[in-house]
Amino acid sequence: MTRPVVHFEIHGKDAPKLQEFYRELFGWEIDANNPMNYGMVTAGKGAPEDGIGGGITTSPAAPMVTIYVQVLSLDETLAKAESMGGKTVMPPMDIPEGPTMAMFSDPEGNVIGLVKQ
Repeated sequence: MTRPVVHFEIHGKDAPKLQEFYRELFGWEIDANNPMNYGMVTAGKGAPEDGIGGGITTSPAAPMVTIYVQVLSLDETLAKAESMGGKTVMPPMDIPEGPTMAMFSDPEGNVIGLVKQ
């Protein structure tokens, strides 16, 4: 049986700053009101019911993990991320026989993928 992705973590030196960044960028509900100040992200709505798929590939760079967030506008999301201290890593690109994607890095350098809805 195929098992779905059920959790992700984004690490950085300043967790409250990153929590606010993603709260504002994607409208995520994040609750860090717990003894560890761990920002629990409420699951989004509109995702596939069976969870998400993924891929495994060779990387010429250092090992990494990337999550992909579905958005309505890649350009608007990239511009908003940049205005909040992020940087575009890959501008919008049509993937052959796949979706249109882009990537940015957050203020701590974590790379996040975007997929056009």
